[in-house]
Amino acid sequence: MPLRRVFSIIVLISSLSGCAAPIQSPDLGELYRRAAREHDEERHPVIVIPGILGSKLTQGGTDRIVWGAFAGGYADPRTPDGARLFALPMQKDYDLSNLRDDVVPNGVLDRVRLNLLGLPLELNAYVNILATLGVGGYRDELLGKAGAIDYGQDHYTCFQFDYDWRRDNVENARRLHDFIRERRGYVEEALNRRYGRKPREVKFDIVAHSMGGLIARYFLQYGNADLPADGAAPLITWAGAKYVRRAIIIGTPNAGSAEALKELVDGAHFGPTLPTYEPAVLGTMPSVYQLLPRSRHGALVDAADSSKTYDMFDPALWEKMGWGLASRKQARVLENLLPEIADADARRSIALDHQTKCLRRAAAFHAALDAPAKPPSGLSLLLYAGDAVPTLAALSVDTQSGKLRDALWAEGDGTVLRTSALMDERVGRTWTAGLVSPIRWTQVTFLLANHLGMTKDPIFSDNVLFTLLEDRG
Repeated sequence: MPLRRVFSIIVLISSLSGCAAPIQSPDLGELYRRAAREHDEERHPVIVIPGILGSKLTQGGTDRIVWGAFAGGYADPRTPDGARLFALPMQKDYDLSNLRDDVVPNGVLDRVRLNLLGLPLELNAYVNILATLGVGGYRDELLGKAGAIDYGQDHYTCFQFDYDWRRDNVENARRLHDFIRERRGYVEEALNRRYGRKPREVKFDIVAHSMGGLIARYFLQYGNADLPADGAAPLITWAGAKYVRRAIIIGTPNAGSAEALKELVDGAHFGPTLPTYEPAVLGTMPSVYQLLPRSRHGALVDAADSSKTYDMFDPALWEKMGWGLASRKQARVLENLLPEIADADARRSIALDHQTKCLRRAAAFHAALDAPAKPPSGLSLLLYAGDAVPTLAALSVDTQSGKLRDALWAEGDGTVLRTSALMDERVGRTWTAGLVSPIRWTQVTFLLANHLGMTKDPIFSDNVLFTLLEDRG
């Protein structure tokens, strides 16, 4: 999800507890001890898909850390070479998919390592999801015991899908297709060795957090198909569903998040001792635009007239407001990102072209995911969403200065609105009874926790383990 909000949750070290007696958590290890040891063919291997920021990034060939640690020789975005390493390339007459660098994903980010006031500090990130799966006996055999969790000897297969979260979500969904096909072959071979016979066609259970849920949903509906070049709506084939039994979606911004617009306009400020990621740096990343909320839901209004809304996917609006890559204040950053281009106007032209490509790609991505579609028989879509934390719902813009202000708050997980997770199309329309959503959810569970806190909620862990281990329906 939006960078600043996710990271602020990750770096939350402590919280105040109330005076009421705490509710006892269940002994999940004892509850699911027997089920975790059952390895019959009704049990499916698991694929974990993290959200934005949830995969480590390193520079290929040097192993220099681009994301995942904030000490030593990591890519500090305040320096010219660090900014270039963290940002994606920009160039005219190139599709976004062809704009590549030498940064590669390097594992799911189970912990965040940073240097705070000169002291090393290690904080949990996706270790909570991995720990829950560890209770169920799941382990990534290809990684052995690497990471924060010791899964023991009695285990079932779990795979962590790491990906370059800066890049286009469709591109990563297509990479997920290849990942799943490769892992399916591995599982089939392992089951053949274990049982001495060829197993029936292997299917997976997906556990996807935040932006990872968008990647999972696109893969399920379209498989490895790209968005049509002519802008037409792609044909929903459910090509990915033949590989998946269940998709457990956690805190996913199915209708986007207003926080994404703030970060693209103002940058991400993680803290006084941590780097500032400038708008022009974040503006190179197609995935962040794909987290923008839907214009039809009224997420951006005029500061002088709240009844007037704006299309935030209109490149002309971004240029007029001076947002992101179109900001004149980002000239120095553009100079760092495009050092081979001597002329400032030429750099600005490249930046505007890149921003336009990202906005158009995001609009097409949203249209593909927003098309109503009934899942095929045998596929379950299960949603976990927060609805107890005030969450930014709308922004207002001063059209004279381009400045954004928080305009409306509503129920959510502090990053993703309840209505966004549900993809509730009643937002911005006359309310009617009964959820109106293009997504046919099999089950919805609400949690009283924030965006990342949901993954360590015992209610979440208990229900996910029951679904994976006990629900044979």
